[in-house]
Amino acid sequence: MITNLNIMFPEIFLSLSIFSILMLGVFIKRSFNIIFNLTSLIIVITIAIIISNPNNEVKIFLDSFTRDPFSNYFKILILLSALFVLNSSKNFITDNKLDKFEYPIIVLLSILGMFFMVSANDLILFYLGLELQSLSLYILASIDRDNLRSTESGIKYFVLSALSSGLLLYGCSLLYGFTGSTNFDLIANQLNKDNTGAVFAMVFILVGLAFKVSAVPFHMWTPDVYEGAPTSITSYFAVVPKVAGLALLIKFMFIPFSNILFEWQTIIIFISLASMILGAVAAMVQNNFKRLLAYSSIGHIGYALAGVATGSISGYQSSIIYISIYVIMNIGAFSCLYLLKKDGEYKENISDLSGISKKNPLLAISLLIILFSLAGVPPLGGFFAKFYVFMAVLEQQMYALAIIGLLTTVMSAFYYLKIIKTIYFDDSVVTFEIVKNKSAQITIFASCIILVTFFLYPSVLNNLVGSLFISQ
Repeated sequence: MITNLNIMFPEIFLSLSIFSILMLGVFIKRSFNIIFNLTSLIIVITIAIIISNPNNEVKIFLDSFTRDPFSNYFKILILLSALFVLNSSKNFITDNKLDKFEYPIIVLLSILGMFFMVSANDLILFYLGLELQSLSLYILASIDRDNLRSTESGIKYFVLSALSSGLLLYGCSLLYGFTGSTNFDLIANQLNKDNTGAVFAMVFILVGLAFKVSAVPFHMWTPDVYEGAPTSITSYFAVVPKVAGLALLIKFMFIPFSNILFEWQTIIIFISLASMILGAVAAMVQNNFKRLLAYSSIGHIGYALAGVATGSISGYQSSIIYISIYVIMNIGAFSCLYLLKKDGEYKENISDLSGISKKNPLLAISLLIILFSLAGVPPLGGFFAKFYVFMAVLEQQMYALAIIGLLTTVMSAFYYLKIIKTIYFDDSVVTFEIVKNKSAQITIFASCIILVTFFLYPSVLNNLVGSLFISQ
């Protein structure tokens, strides 16, 4: 029993920490700063606990909970993403009067849900983790109650997410009915193409998961929620839940659905192609930077799913590398928005960026690097992310997917270049205040350094991701 608890120590520590700081917040007035700093400390300690734990594969509680290199990697990626997103947005949170002590606690609760999701080896545990994450995100989406746009985005997210969760639960119950088990390993043994009911259940589960990663045609909430929610919430939505969602997709394809590859492969290919095309086309006409990033993230998920669609180990690895680099690019992009302040208001329109190169050349260069990386321009990190995915796709001789992927990459370069043109060649419209936000500046600097120097050490991430499937 004690051994079991050691295996779950990151989750136990996180749960106890959440309850402790919640009590602190209730009894101490104006405790936002204390709780925010404690939240950052809790995240750092949790990372240290995961790193210090043995990295071997262990299953506990009737094989429903797994600790393995795969889950550990994604837990660390979730924690690091959340740490950088939170700290870079602190000034924004305070300036927009969102400094409620519940804010960082809800973020920690959503992380706890994601932990159970990525470690789940059972349908029940997976669904419990998913709902814990979703309930936290519903509150976060509408935390700015006085803002009509924020409230609207929260309601939209709640209604559509509840629908997708319902479909997912229906799929899980069908899968249990047709296989007689909720355990992933036992489901894999029972699943085959002749089990029509189970294949039908798999479709429902895929629909639910596609919603969580905002893949087409289940993306409809993304642009509205990204634009309506406060920027600090948007940056969290754009990064952290995506990591957990993709981890879960890969896990489902790799373990329970591994024997019905051809049945789900067609669906994933369609979703991947549709996401890449819609993301590229819709982003071209956007004037709001956050809304553009929303469509951009839909396109990027399309590329990550292209790796999953291969159904091969190299494909899954390429998707993990893609999402890891995507996280760095997106955190950097949103951190730039925290430095665009005029008359106490944070600007979000692309036109507001006009002529910023003359007033703030460092910010302009940072945006240039991040946008070029998002477009996949060599030798930046974003290029390697796409390169690995396309290599995995071509390995499986999926030429149509590779060609359309390359075409959408060229199309997406257009709207990124449009922003760069606005930054460097348009006349200045807005003169921004000098924002003292060291956390955001450090985050931007770190993401730019990683993206620029990635070509010097691609093997580090390759080897790390390559080790995730060895024990499987």
